[in-house]
Amino acid sequence: MAHKNPPDSPASSASGDKSGGGASLSRLLWRLAAWLVGLGVAGALSVLILLATALAVAYPNLPDITDLSEYQPKLPMRIYSTEGTLIGEFGEERRRLTPINEIPKVMKDAVLAIEDARFYAHGGVDYIGVIRAGLANVGRAKSQGASTITMQVARNVYLSAEKSYIRKIYEILLTFKLEHLLSKDQILEIYMNQIYLGQRAYGFAAASEIYFGKPLKDVNIAEAAMLAGLPKAPSAYNPVSNPTRARVRQQYIIERMEENGFITKELALIARDTPLTIRSRNQQQGLHAEHVAETVRQMVFNQYGEETYTRGLNVYTTLRASDQSVAYKALRRGIMDFERRQIYRGPEKFIDLPSDNKAAAEVIEDTLLDYPDSDDLMTAVVLSATPQKVVAERQSGERIEITGEGLRPAQSGLSAKAAPNIRIRRGAVIRVAQTGKKAWEITQMPEVEGAFIALDPRDGSVRALVGGFDYERNKFNHVTQAWRQPGSSFKPFIYSAALEKGFTPSTVVNDAPLFFDAGVTGGQPWEPKNYDGTFDGPMSLRRGLAKSKNMVSIRVLQSVGPRTAQEWATRFGFEAEKQPAYLTLALGAGSVTPMQMATGYAVFANGGFRVDPFLVTRVTDHKGRVLVETKPPVLDESARAISERNAFVMTSLLQEVTRSGTAARAQGMLRRSDVYGKTGTTNDSIDAWFAGYQPSVVAVAWMGYDTPKKLGDRETGGGLSLPIWISYMAHALKGIPISEPVVPAGVVNVAGDWAYTEYANQNGITSVGLDDPAAPSAPVVVPPAGPVPAQVPPSAEERRSILDFFRN
Repeated sequence: MAHKNPPDSPASSASGDKSGGGASLSRLLWRLAAWLVGLGVAGALSVLILLATALAVAYPNLPDITDLSEYQPKLPMRIYSTEGTLIGEFGEERRRLTPINEIPKVMKDAVLAIEDARFYAHGGVDYIGVIRAGLANVGRAKSQGASTITMQVARNVYLSAEKSYIRKIYEILLTFKLEHLLSKDQILEIYMNQIYLGQRAYGFAAASEIYFGKPLKDVNIAEAAMLAGLPKAPSAYNPVSNPTRARVRQQYIIERMEENGFITKELALIARDTPLTIRSRNQQQGLHAEHVAETVRQMVFNQYGEETYTRGLNVYTTLRASDQSVAYKALRRGIMDFERRQIYRGPEKFIDLPSDNKAAAEVIEDTLLDYPDSDDLMTAVVLSATPQKVVAERQSGERIEITGEGLRPAQSGLSAKAAPNIRIRRGAVIRVAQTGKKAWEITQMPEVEGAFIALDPRDGSVRALVGGFDYERNKFNHVTQAWRQPGSSFKPFIYSAALEKGFTPSTVVNDAPLFFDAGVTGGQPWEPKNYDGTFDGPMSLRRGLAKSKNMVSIRVLQSVGPRTAQEWATRFGFEAEKQPAYLTLALGAGSVTPMQMATGYAVFANGGFRVDPFLVTRVTDHKGRVLVETKPPVLDESARAISERNAFVMTSLLQEVTRSGTAARAQGMLRRSDVYGKTGTTNDSIDAWFAGYQPSVVAVAWMGYDTPKKLGDRETGGGLSLPIWISYMAHALKGIPISEPVVPAGVVNVAGDWAYTEYANQNGITSVGLDDPAAPSAPVVVPPAGPVPAQVPPSAEERRSILDFFRN
């Protein structure tokens, strides 16, 4: 029989102690647990109270986001050619608003893969990410990697870039508000259009055009991944300025797209190896029509004010993209052909290059930021130079070698005897141009300027306008702002007046010397000369104009009367006060702009009607609704400036110029007879012109220095400006059949030449100046020493706004 220990036995006592100790420990643990739970509840309540307080204080102060349901960001004004080619964009932000259903899936997938893979699953906030971001802020790492797309929209649209707890609270509250008001697609659409992606591009549609030169709908996986890498750091991952870092980021995004199931492994492999063609900053320019774009900007700003840059206006012009491109290239080529005949003026700058190649490359890259390329005139820094070879490095790191003929334009700068500021040596910043696949030449930025304008004479629409060699270097619009002497290119307007006074193309005029003493001129004696210094005696009016004989023109103006000729010129759009009523008017001593010359020659081209140039056809809002529309003018008798027969006879005379005269190259090179025009070279070869037309297009080319000085003893309008005109016309007239003017009423052909009917039977003026010239009855002045400087504005009463040309 077993014994039981008494209650107070040692065994019983030990057992009781053990049991009592366990109970105490259990109670202690329960108390601790209860304390922790209570503390947690208290903490949670405190947090809730804090959140409630924050909500009560912050929520009413949150911005009103109801306007986001009708998202209307700042949209730039875009200017287009008649075919829809973009030629200019003005606004704080370059953006092309694209609805979510027009954004390609590959672009959305790339963005979601790297920015917010669970975007369509969460409620706007990634809580684990928020905690991580908060801890990072405590650790002063300032990481915002947990931000969802909704949070980024809240931050980018409404909040500052400050990184703090308060701003984070506002961001989270605003995120909830956005998620409540908008659908996921609406939020993603705002993000895809609002985010900044470098180079003033906002939104992926604008970025696609800027970096790849293609619409967003056409991007492939590799391109989408490159664009998706930009939001994190648009400068650091810019594929133009940081191609290596941009590619590393792109490869990581392709990996993320695969990991998140957006693309297959096979597609990822293809994307990783897909070559990308990134547009350089030069290529991003597109069509060169900067002077046109600036003119349009001024016009639209006058109408819409500051809304011009935010309203998303689309302005469509009369400009023809292909014509503009050809005109731009023709003018630059003409100027550079002239520049090659000039002495080499030396490098643009000298820098000290470190001996270490890597350090030298960094210096070159930094230096050339201040010396950007001018289209095909590129900058480089010389690494080594001898009379036989120059090695230079471009900003991109490309090394080029210039040898042989490529050194000829700068031979004087390679001579050991060259002045220090001329000599090409290591560290010299030079201009180079590519002449072949691997061939280069040293060149220089031209000092001379130029202008080209082409109109449709049937309605005045501007087909091409190039206001200078390089808009970034010189924003002065030489087409509309440069007041220059037209020289002999003005003679047709004198001859046109003469036709109304009885002259015919057969009228004989004496090409003999003229002299006007001080008693006649009221100042210095004046003895005008022909360009070549020779005199050919009696000749027909037709031959006198074709050979541009100054003595013939002066005698014609003597007969017509300077005041009559001045008034006649106003019919063509010239201002009387700019064309002094003196005999020097016969030599083009007044002041005109290239635009005025084109307008004047258009009267001959269209059969006698005055047309006002116009540039804008319509203005629409960003949804395509037409706000303003310009209808081409209808030419009727109310617009007539000269008779149809006057225009016909003048066209016949100007045809002789392009057939056998100073512009004979025109018909020869274009292989057509229906081109008409006149060369112009001012006193001392300061201005060089060619103005001409075919019935479907009138064009004017001009060259000269902004600060007037001699172009050169042998430089003429026929040598400098005519080739530019021919280059353009070869394109503009392609496919246009040759046409001959229809003989109008009131004109007859007598002995092989045209005359007004009433002057056909010896009733007109048959000869002028065949006897010894008498002192002229008209007042005479000595020709001015030079033309009106291009960049010196006329007086207040003479000033004419650029926009006057385009008010229609």
